[in-house]
Amino acid sequence: MKFGIIAFLLAIIGSIVYSCQSEDKIEFMRYYSAGQALYKTHCQNCHGQNGEGLAALIPPLTDTEYLKQHRKQLACYLKNGLKLPILVNGKAYNGEMPPANLAPVEIAQVLTYVQNSFGNKANVHNIDQVNAELGKCE
Repeated sequence: MKFGIIAFLLAIIGSIVYSCQSEDKIEFMRYYSAGQALYKTHCQNCHGQNGEGLAALIPPLTDTEYLKQHRKQLACYLKNGLKLPILVNGKAYNGEMPPANLAPVEIAQVLTYVQNSFGNKANVHNIDQVNAELGKCE
């Protein structure tokens, strides 16, 4: 009987805590979890399960300043691919990244996941930001 009461009280407390999450936290979790699934399907084959990249061919996505410094260009890289040599963590990468066939909301989700995984910490990269950035692609 005591176990039932304790379980009931814990369930109520858990419900209260969950319902008290901010809209920002809920939005982040939606973007992040959808982005994780998209990363596995579209990005993991090249960038690796843990964002480690592939030797000198494909840059890592792990705790990189490159992601922070180029945040506003990342949506364009996903949509259009990347052909220019880049310098990530002091190492040059000359490989070509093909365009991802993703909708803007999917780009936002992948970017939220990548920028908050593999040692990276950022906020949501939302659909409004991605649409604005895609409008400025060169």
